[in-house]
Amino acid sequence: MVQLIVGKKGKGKTKQLLDKVNTEVKEVSGNIVYLDKSAKHMYELNNKVRLIDVSEFMVENSSEFLGFICGIISQDRDLEKMFLDSFLKVAHLEDCDILPVITKLEKISEMFRIDFILSISLDEQELPESLKSKIIVSL
Repeated sequence: MVQLIVGKKGKGKTKQLLDKVNTEVKEVSGNIVYLDKSAKHMYELNNKVRLIDVSEFMVENSSEFLGFICGIISQDRDLEKMFLDSFLKVAHLEDCDILPVITKLEKISEMFRIDFILSISLDEQELPESLKSKIIVSL
């Protein structure tokens, strides 16, 4: 399953995402990974959550980003949830069509039974109609 937290920059998406990951870490039996554009939120995350600073890994486009996601999954068979903060930036999708990447994440989710929760710096009205059912928080 892919879920979206949407809203313009500065509306509080990261806080929503951090609250959600820190709540869910107490409820899941598997592992949780939190991807971000920096390690800035390291001390706000429960220590059971693995923080990955995507900027350290020379990911340069959305195809490489999807390969990066699959690499993480291949190394952790107990992975249950992935939280992706600043999704447009870490996936190199700013000013791009996000639908193909989210469609592929949905397939990865089904194949490996991993939930993806994404924070996206777009208003709900800017999203393709087919993604609006995935929104869990709109700010």
